[in-house]
Amino acid sequence: MNIELAGRTALVTGSSRNTGEVIARSLALAGAKVVVHSNDDGSAQATAAEIEQAHAVVGDIATVDGCDDVLAQLSAAGMTVDVLVNNYGTASRGKWQSASEEDWLDMYQKNVMSMARLVKGLSPGMVERGWGRIVNLGTVGSHRPGHLMPHYYGAKGALATLGVSLMQELAGTAITVNTVSPGLIHTPELEAGYRLKAQKKGWGEDWDDILRHIVAEDFPNPCGRLATRQEVADLVVFLCSEHAAFINGQNVRIDGGAVAYV
Repeated sequence: MNIELAGRTALVTGSSRNTGEVIARSLALAGAKVVVHSNDDGSAQATAAEIEQAHAVVGDIATVDGCDDVLAQLSAAGMTVDVLVNNYGTASRGKWQSASEEDWLDMYQKNVMSMARLVKGLSPGMVERGWGRIVNLGTVGSHRPGHLMPHYYGAKGALATLGVSLMQELAGTAITVNTVSPGLIHTPELEAGYRLKAQKKGWGEDWDDILRHIVAEDFPNPCGRLATRQEVADLVVFLCSEHAAFINGQNVRIDGGAVAYV
């Protein structure tokens, strides 16, 4: 299967590092002109400098002003966005009795309103040009929320719900809207955290041994491992392509079968 995104411009939020960076690089390899975003100055420019024909924008998209700054930078550069990947989002520790009202609102701003503001700013141009792709990065927790971090799971659940609403709003425009919901992703940060946990629990130092404990205790799944960042990026790129033109309004899990229902 050949995926060709030449002539398309893709904005990937939170793409100066980690999974977002892998998504941005993968879209660029498929031919898209990529816009790398970070909330803080510096990192987006550094990442964009390593990607052919990439552009950088900066702005705290958890705020109205930050989103406006990003949209203004795109306009000043004469760039129209065909593909919007709402990768930016953060989790926050907390329980029902410990998470404050500010914690709940913070999760909503970072995981929901960042997407909603950019959609309002960029989707009219997609409608006018008659083509677009919007992919939101969710979590398998929107299918199977735990008792911890209810404010985070609530926000990600709202993100998935808004994706279905937006799909209906954009009916007949050749714009598709989908959510990608990973389980645990093997990132350097995740590995570092689990290596510390392994030391405390006596799991050993070998990563394969640690991984077996992770799968057994924290993330049981039939594949017996974690997702890679590249696997998540490959799914996003596919959903942005013409091959996925009839996939719309879906919340696609990439979790190795951890959530098992029809």
